[in-house]
Amino acid sequence: MTPSPGWYPDPSAPHLERWWDGAVWTEHRRVPEAVETPTPPAPSEPGGAASGRAKAVALTTAAVVLVAAIVTGVAVLGEDDDSGPVADALPTAVTSPPVTPTTGPPTSSAPPGDPDVVVDQLNGITLPLPDGWTRPENVAEDDVVMTTDDGTYDCPAGIGTCRHGLVLTHTVTENDERSPRALAEQDIADAADAAYEHDTLDRRVHGGIESHRTVRSGQVAVAGRAGYLVRWRVRTAEGPGGYVQSLAFSSSVGSESPVIVRFVFDAGPDGPPLADMDRITKGIRPVGDADTGGGVGSSIGPTG
Repeated sequence: MTPSPGWYPDPSAPHLERWWDGAVWTEHRRVPEAVETPTPPAPSEPGGAASGRAKAVALTTAAVVLVAAIVTGVAVLGEDDDSGPVADALPTAVTSPPVTPTTGPPTSSAPPGDPDVVVDQLNGITLPLPDGWTRPENVAEDDVVMTTDDGTYDCPAGIGTCRHGLVLTHTVTENDERSPRALAEQDIADAADAAYEHDTLDRRVHGGIESHRTVRSGQVAVAGRAGYLVRWRVRTAEGPGGYVQSLAFSSSVGSESPVIVRFVFDAGPDGPPLADMDRITKGIRPVGDADTGGGVGSSIGPTG
């Protein structure tokens, strides 16, 4: 059985942890979190009872540490850098990997006590969840982190079901390009095609794209990093069409791989407010740092 996605000891650097996406190793790495084991104080009892119990506790603690060390060694030795963690080598007593998403992909979780933020743990960012948006449920598309909360509707071409708004994130691994501008300009056509040309079943649920024009592009600060966005207005054969945006920037975690956030907003009265696109973009933060801002481009606006 293939191990589920999660953080595992890096086979090329055992002192680090590396993200296994369920099929292959990614380039995301982190320093393992330290686990402190408190030592219980020995009660003061007459006749040396405290000393005897303290020794028993110490022996028990040492035994637990020894077992943990053996388990960790087995997990590390059972990994292969090309094929990922070997399931048979993982200890049967461990019921879950060090960090395991409870439901769905790791991009759809929320920090405790903060229902208005979506956490993309893999790319090390959080995204604000504006009014009218919700975490994905029963969504066929990959990498979706939020959708409009009004559910689905019959697509304009009369086949399939559509949603008025989607936001997706993914890590760029298919090429060595690092320039946010180049990545955004390369991605926007694919983003438009996936949103309004062909769906996941290769159907033209909007009748296909008839034309597009660039309505916004330029540098923008994203999670304290220099990013770049390109936004298209897409017109389709059926229905009102919509707006598609590709936003590219470097992650602040692991190997700092480039990240692309895609926005798909239907046009017309039923689509989400276009201002939400800017609100979400401006509200992206590194995980654990809600106050980070700044960088190149302090505002979202056209460059020329």
